[in-house]
Amino acid sequence: MKRLIRSALFVPANNPRAIEKAAQLGADMLVLDLEDAVGPDDKEGARDLVSGTLEHWQSSGALRAVRVNAADTPWGAGDLRAASQADAVILPKVEQVGDLHAARSSLNAFGSSVPLWAMIETPRGVLNVAAIAGATGTGLGGLMAGVNDLARLLRCAPDHDRAAMLPHLAQILCAARANGLYALDGVYNQFRDHEGFRREASQGRMLGFDGKTLIHPDQVEPAHRCFQPSPAELERAAQIVAAFTDPANAGKGVINLDGDMVERLHLDAARALLSAGSGNDP
Repeated sequence: MKRLIRSALFVPANNPRAIEKAAQLGADMLVLDLEDAVGPDDKEGARDLVSGTLEHWQSSGALRAVRVNAADTPWGAGDLRAASQADAVILPKVEQVGDLHAARSSLNAFGSSVPLWAMIETPRGVLNVAAIAGATGTGLGGLMAGVNDLARLLRCAPDHDRAAMLPHLAQILCAARANGLYALDGVYNQFRDHEGFRREASQGRMLGFDGKTLIHPDQVEPAHRCFQPSPAELERAAQIVAAFTDPANAGKGVINLDGDMVERLHLDAARALLSAGSGNDP
C-alpha cells in the first residue's frame, strides 16, 4: 500500500530544539532543511547535524528527508553526501531534467539509491514540469510546490483564494499524477491563522494533492484532518466495493447505486481510498 504523506514538516537544520520536538509530532514526512531555513554562516555546522538527526528521527515513523542546497551553491555537493542516507532527498528549485540527473549521478557515486523529490518553485520549473516528472532513471518520488518563490518570481498578488497560483499548482499536480508521483501543496506562512490554514489545505485536497508542506508543528494535525479520507467518503467507498462484489452485478461495467451511475473506474478509486484510510504503514 502506498503510504500517506499528508504532512511534510520543514525543520531548520540549525535548531536542535525543533529537531528534538519534531520526532514526537506524528508528521508523515520530516524534512531537515539545509537550504532556506539556514543562513550562509550556519550551513556547514547544520550539515554536521544530518547524521544524528536522521538517527534520532528513526523512531518517529516518519519518512526522513533532507532538503539540500542547490548544486550551483558552495554547499550543494557536501549536502548531497550528508543526505545520502536519508529516506528522501529534496532538491530545491528544479528547473530541468538535468538537475535530477546530476543529483542522481552524485548520489549513485556515494552508493545511495535514495529517492529524489523535486521542488517546483520557479516559472521555468513550471514550464518544464511535465518533462521533469516524466524523466526516467532519476528515482523521482514526488513533486513539491514551492509557492513562496514561485509567487515572488511571478509577481503574484497574494489573496485568500490563491486565484493567481491555481493554474501553476494544477500543472504540478497533473504532471505528478501522469507519472505516479506524490504531489504536495505549498506552505501556508501565517502559522497562527488556523482557519486560513484549514481553508487552504482543504483547497489543496480539493485540487487533488496528497498533502501539504508545513512550516510549524501546529499545522501537522490540521493537515491530517484535511487530507485524511472522511468517514463519509470511506463509507461511500465501501458501498461501491460492496455493490460491485454483489453476484447480481458480476461482470457489469456500470451499475446504479442509489441513483448514481457508478463505473469500474469508481471501484478502483474506492479501493484506493479504503486502502489509504486504513492507516499509514509503508
